[in-house]
Amino acid sequence: MDIPQGTLDLLILTILRREPLHGYGIAQRLAALTQDTFQVNPGSLFPALYALERDGKVRFKQRLSDNNRQAKYYYLTAKGRRQLEREEQRWARVTAAITSVLEGA
Repeated sequence: MDIPQGTLDLLILTILRREPLHGYGIAQRLAALTQDTFQVNPGSLFPALYALERDGKVRFKQRLSDNNRQAKYYYLTAKGRRQLEREEQRWARVTAAITSVLEGA
């Protein structure tokens, strides 16, 4: 299943709120948390990470990964945390509106 348009940043920021991860780790965590419902490919993930970095919402530190390779571990900045809060509020409004339609309220 495709990730709903406009939600990839929300998902990335939410995952990074828990802990810094490299790109592959983010993709793996997303797949695990959604029981493989959402799988993000590198062609979507890395441009999104670069855009979040360019906008100051994430930064990275080079570290050794579990397999002893240098990797960029991304983490949230204060700006990223604020963006995540706004995105969560927006998502809550969207899902409440959709639920109202589905339930016929």
